Amino acid sequence: MTAQLSDQPVPAAPAGPRPTPSASGRTAVSGSGHTAVSGSGAGVRVGKTRRAAGALAVIAGCNAMIQLDDPIVNIALPGMRADLGLSEVGASWVVTAYLLAFGGLLLLGGRLGDLLGRRRVFMAGVALFTAAAALRGAASSGEMLIAVRAVQGVGAALAAPSGLALLLSMFPPGPARTRAIAVCTAAGALSTAGGLLLAGALTSLGSWRWVVYLDVPVGVAIVVAAPFVLVETRRVPGRLDAAGALLSALGAAALVFGLARAAERPWSDLSVAGGVPAGIAVLVLFAVVERRARQPLVAPALFADRDRLLAYGATLAVPGAVIGTYFFLNQFFQAGRGWSALVAACALLPLPVTTALAAAGGERLLRRLGARRMLAVGAGLLMCGNGWLALSVTGPYPVVLPALVLLGAGMACAVLPLTVLATSSPAPDRAGAASGVLNAVQSVGGSVGLATLVAVASHGGGAAAGFVAGAGFAAVALVAAAGLRRRPAAVVS
Repeated sequence: MTAQLSDQPVPAAPAGPRPTPSASGRTAVSGSGHTAVSGSGAGVRVGKTRRAAGALAVIAGCNAMIQLDDPIVNIALPGMRADLGLSEVGASWVVTAYLLAFGGLLLLGGRLGDLLGRRRVFMAGVALFTAAAALRGAASSGEMLIAVRAVQGVGAALAAPSGLALLLSMFPPGPARTRAIAVCTAAGALSTAGGLLLAGALTSLGSWRWVVYLDVPVGVAIVVAAPFVLVETRRVPGRLDAAGALLSALGAAALVFGLARAAERPWSDLSVAGGVPAGIAVLVLFAVVERRARQPLVAPALFADRDRLLAYGATLAVPGAVIGTYFFLNQFFQAGRGWSALVAACALLPLPVTTALAAAGGERLLRRLGARRMLAVGAGLLMCGNGWLALSVTGPYPVVLPALVLLGAGMACAVLPLTVLATSSPAPDRAGAASGVLNAVQSVGGSVGLATLVAVASHGGGAAAGFVAGAGFAAVALVAAAGLRRRPAAVVS
């Protein structure tokens, strides 16, 4: 089965009734709505439209829950610090502990889904994340809070790649899969918007503990619904590459730690100057080990396709084009203009809301433009949005507002084709590993972006210089778009 993923438009699906499942288990399904396919091998295709919609809701809900956690913690952190007596270093570890566990274990989490069953690993990750969220709200000390944040990171590292791999195995390449990815993108953006609003309101009206419980009902609902709508994948024969798992965890954790510290301290600090080079060195060693391993954690073949490699590079850059908006504008609105957390959150809402609206029509746009042109449009919008903010960040809010809309639309136009390209054609037994790589690149990209923007801003240029750096990250994505093949890329289901 093939789908157009590069410069050529993707043809619309033919009108008329769609095939129904056959006894052989190889026929595309769906009477209406989402298309799902029943396949062979490690992949599993959902056979009923209603079940496909339920599966998509569960996977999108997990994506939303994980993304919801970021605004929750950022807004609740001052209250946590005051209530639990956290020092500045302790408060930073509330964020860093999660990043280390999440970034360090994503590759392992994706491979475990391939070996043990993706639904099983997905549910275990969501349950762990939810339990840790509940304990976080009951934390009686800073040490307990930091510990449960690390456990949350482990849960997210299991759930995120397994959820994406389930989506890949349930929806065939082409319009059905693109729509599913667009739904997940929109759900993540809406959860960010809702998280900003709810966290700001609850922080203003009550305790930070009310805020951090927002994840719990979402996680419980996902765990309850998952067995009924998600189809378990067959376990892939093989064993875990222990050496690769250890090296990937150590390398990614050291790199994320160094970059997280770089956002707070000078690059000459030992934790930065040691952490970043050490992480890179261990990841290089990991790549050498994987090339020689009989059953590698990440198959080197995943990096053999030029389009996928460029998609990984652009995925590394795109977070840096957006993360500065939340970081700098939130600080400026509250510290510079004296706005409350709730008002500042409302002021930032146009960005995620625009992302959600643009993602809703993303499948149609991708079909019309192709991945190459759509990524170029997204990168161009991100460059314009950052440039606008560099010139207007201290101006009245109505002047700042158009930049938020540009950034929101650019984010949707960039993320959708990048996700489709990065997950376009892995072997069915490697979908979990491919998803883990994509999630790991996104995680490291956020850390790289924030560290770079803060370093640029702190060297005298202020927020305006940070937004110029953000435009630079968008330019990297634009260069990657130019390097994508013009001819259609074949996608093997």
